[in-house]
Amino acid sequence: MIIIELRNVEKIYKTGKIFVKALKGVNLAIEKGEFTAIIGPSGSGKTTLLNIIGCIDLPTGGEIFLEGKNLKNKSNNELALLRRNYFGFIFQNFNLIPVLTVYENIELALNLKYKYLSKKEKDKKIMNLLEIVGLTDKKNLKPLELSGGEQQRVSIARALVKDPQVVLADEPTANLDSETGANIVNLMKELNEKKNVTFIFSTHDPLIMQYANRILKLRDGKIER
Repeated sequence: MIIIELRNVEKIYKTGKIFVKALKGVNLAIEKGEFTAIIGPSGSGKTTLLNIIGCIDLPTGGEIFLEGKNLKNKSNNELALLRRNYFGFIFQNFNLIPVLTVYENIELALNLKYKYLSKKEKDKKIMNLLEIVGLTDKKNLKPLELSGGEQQRVSIARALVKDPQVVLADEPTANLDSETGANIVNLMKELNEKKNVTFIFSTHDPLIMQYANRILKLRDGKIER
């Protein structure tokens, strides 16, 4: 089942009088349950492509379909709801809120989607994910009290607590040592297989490429065939 489709997608950025074409006529279909790696040199458009898939950014041209529905005429509020309800995001620099604990960072994401869950239901959901990522004993610590790998595991739990259909991960292992990176990739692959969550990565990591069931090569804003 195709859940995301891009047709002739272009993205142009303007810096002063200079126009930069980050994406050039990208055509792409993503099926549910994929574990897909987008690879390519720095500046090839990988992060731009992820941001457009996740409705963080809008294309300059072309069309995006989500489960067969064209997103072209969606309002900002409708796109915000899609980001909140449909997608989970894992960022290279974690983007955790430093004044909140591990538990509170995950709870904040949960509250944005599931406002009407009881405290007991929320706690059960959060603690279940903390157990999955191996951080139950760190729940009351702040992000700066954690290692890089632990912070990345918090960001994974935060992404998954919303029960997203698709997780978009931008260089998720770039700041991690090889052992921690391998643990993170194994965890995401396990979640992909057990929960049928679709994962799309921007990456240079050979391990992610090894686990991926599909690799897309991006160069100069185009997918190489």
